[in-house]
Amino acid sequence: MNNKLSSNAMDSRLEQGREELTAVVERLTPGEGVHATRWPALSLFRADSPGVPTCAMYGPGLGLALQGAKQILLGQQVFVHEPASYLVTSVDVPVSSQVLRASAEEPCLCLTFQLDLQRIRGLLPEVKALRAAPASSRGLAFSPLDGGLLEPLLRLARLLDAPDDLAVLGPLIEHELLYRLLAGEQGAHLAQIATSGSQGDQVSRAIEWLRRHYDEPLRIEDLAGRVNMSASSLHHHFRAITAMSPLQYQKQLRLHEARRLLLADQCDVATAAHRVGYESPSQFSREYSRHFGAPPLRDVARLRVADADAVA
Repeated sequence: MNNKLSSNAMDSRLEQGREELTAVVERLTPGEGVHATRWPALSLFRADSPGVPTCAMYGPGLGLALQGAKQILLGQQVFVHEPASYLVTSVDVPVSSQVLRASAEEPCLCLTFQLDLQRIRGLLPEVKALRAAPASSRGLAFSPLDGGLLEPLLRLARLLDAPDDLAVLGPLIEHELLYRLLAGEQGAHLAQIATSGSQGDQVSRAIEWLRRHYDEPLRIEDLAGRVNMSASSLHHHFRAITAMSPLQYQKQLRLHEARRLLLADQCDVATAAHRVGYESPSQFSREYSRHFGAPPLRDVARLRVADADAVA
């Protein structure tokens, strides 16, 4: 009986904390889009209506959906991010995201906290015992939200209106937040990525090289040698973490960058294809159409219309 009462009280505190944090985020996001805050690692997001799929690169971070819902596509895997869970990204992953549930009365509200893997590495000796690693070693994973993680986020959000207090207390709260994250369900996987020389660290270094050299020809044997792995081991662990092979990952990087160039109106289709590493514009257009569901110019026009409708 006492355990049931204690559980109900914890659930009630969690709900109250989530409601307060939702109110703070809504107040600090007067318009749609991503909003920076006084704490550089913390950013806020708001959408007042469902949207079309958009490309994004999710770096190491903690994501919290407070209201509404977003769909995230990683490789062929589909995730729905809702308020009952938190998202942890341990490596850079190219995704497609889409706001599924939002309205002017109840906007989609999200919070993102950027993770510094160097700080996590330094904090590992302070974590007495990590939980067992989850069955999935994906670089993007969800876990149920708990009060231990919510409370430091809420205290940090409260301080955004008090810059003097934030400067002194912010580092302490961030330290606690990282500790809670490592002590939680995704802690073991984060630790594995952050530990120098581990397979997760080797894959992370391979990802970093691909991000810097996505427009260059790729030989798996050469990439494996750069991170001290065999080609077969790199392929296996890379796919386990990113849900795609290194070649598929490079292709997504190229297509995402080409889409960004076209949306920014910086060049035509053939030039965009060449800049991201394609020798054949026709091959680029075919792969772009398969990935985004429409040829380059039609896709960009559709996105611009969607953006104009959102602004209106």
